[in-house]
Amino acid sequence: MTSLTRIAIDPHHAAARADLADVNSLHKTLMRLVPDQAGPHPRATAGLLFRTESGPEPTLLVQTAHTPDLTALPTSYGTARTIDLAPLLNFLTPGRTMRYRITAAPTVARSAGNPTPHPVTGKRRGKITHLTGDDAIAWWQRRATDAGLEPVTISSLPRPFPRTHFARSAPYFRLTQFDGFARVTDTGLLTHALKNGIGRAKTYGAGLLSLAPA
Repeated sequence: MTSLTRIAIDPHHAAARADLADVNSLHKTLMRLVPDQAGPHPRATAGLLFRTESGPEPTLLVQTAHTPDLTALPTSYGTARTIDLAPLLNFLTPGRTMRYRITAAPTVARSAGNPTPHPVTGKRRGKITHLTGDDAIAWWQRRATDAGLEPVTISSLPRPFPRTHFARSAPYFRLTQFDGFARVTDTGLLTHALKNGIGRAKTYGAGLLSLAPA
């Protein structure tokens, strides 16, 4: 079953502080919650998506393809609660209005010398450009539509890129948090987007789409 776990982190816990200071460390901790995955893309195979929620206390939202093993967290790391997302997925029907939130990494591949998509992959070759402001909002409108959602309202807020001790070698993304209301247009596309995430930087805490009844 696809599960969502909310972890209220103890900011005084040494391992928790280390994870909050280094997203690579956080990713490794969260991968312990899922069975060992073979293959070239273990995070995607495990269905691991996560997001750090802002607020007076640090909170993690962690989504996995199966029920996570919370005993794999360090002792006293925080307070965790897991729910099955099946009722939410069954609730999604075309025309229904939902509240949404996603922290995403809006990007586009731009190349003046090769502006058309590659004939085989359909992707454009060129430098990855990070989008902000109105360009980021337009990106979300396109991606939401492709994911079976029709945005009714959109608010956006720049979010800091998670910290890492390997900043020189790690990729850098500009993150934006999108909130609002949207109508469901395609249940199949939306279910796929919920389970697999949207956009880049999923290893760094981006791409998790959260929905709730309006």
